[in-house]
Amino acid sequence: MKSYLGAALALWASCMTTSIVLAADEIATIATYKGADRQQKLLENARREGGPTLYSSATTADMAVVLPAFEAKYGLKVKFWRGDSEGILQRAVTETRGGHNEFDVIETSGATMEALYREELLQPVVSPVFADISPKGRYPHGAWIASRFQVQSNAYNTAAIRPEEAPKSWADLAAPRWKGKIGVETENAIWLSALAEYMGEEKAIALFRTIGANGVTLRKGHTLLANLVASGETPIGLGLYRYREEQLRGEGAPIAPLDFEPLVVHPIGVGLSRTAPHPAAALLFIDFLLTDAQKIFLGRETRPTNIRVAPEPANAVYIDHAIALDQSTKWKKIFRDVFVSRAR
Repeated sequence: MKSYLGAALALWASCMTTSIVLAADEIATIATYKGADRQQKLLENARREGGPTLYSSATTADMAVVLPAFEAKYGLKVKFWRGDSEGILQRAVTETRGGHNEFDVIETSGATMEALYREELLQPVVSPVFADISPKGRYPHGAWIASRFQVQSNAYNTAAIRPEEAPKSWADLAAPRWKGKIGVETENAIWLSALAEYMGEEKAIALFRTIGANGVTLRKGHTLLANLVASGETPIGLGLYRYREEQLRGEGAPIAPLDFEPLVVHPIGVGLSRTAPHPAAALLFIDFLLTDAQKIFLGRETRPTNIRVAPEPANAVYIDHAIALDQSTKWKKIFRDVFVSRAR
């Protein structure tokens, strides 16, 4: 094994000055290397490779801060393509099957990361920084790890609803007075499944069926939903992203949280391509995202996964995306029955 490792690392270095593309097993050796000189080898070879290519669904505004910080630290330029999680999955699968993979690193929703793992597009990674990541964001297969926690909560417009009159519980939302005033994101089936896990499936479905029958509006996009709550067009929003609500409030918008337990937390993951063109640079970027960038995320109302930077969200249920993927058909059907078929 030692001789094979040495040969793989030697080949890795030689490839940086030629047009040779590393094979998947050679990338695997690099990605799981635990030697004390790991950081040194990554730096040396990343400078020969050039910067990594990143596919991410993070906001352009967030990456406009993260990427320059990485580039300033390592002198490596990141090629960044932004898409939604579905677009990233489709592009990555199409590229890989077509034999012309361009991406090194993917950072997007846990559901997409789990799907990419099942498609065998991701290479398990071993890194010393993983020890500082919340256990709720680490997975036995090691093919991806949580880089951010996306917290879903609820909010209301304080100009449309006085604080003393705002609903105080999930059950309050079923009152006739909220008819037509509640908005839900159209793709929130996983969110509903998490609430059902917390409340009990039968109880949750009955409650949300009553809320849905009372009249809700469906909106495509969590950011759009938060913006509509802030504008007052949709006085109450369920399952929107907490970070956007906090940003809007910081900008002076009349929006406030409805803190019904639990918060629903989605791990956003990062992973390495099994056929990464720039594996050393990619591994440096993954480590950076889980260390230095965590403080950047925290300053931008995004929840870090590094427990040295911030504690885990309390009163929360964490999505297990492996289970969610297995049960997606079931919960999409329930979500349609509860909300979509009754939407205004």
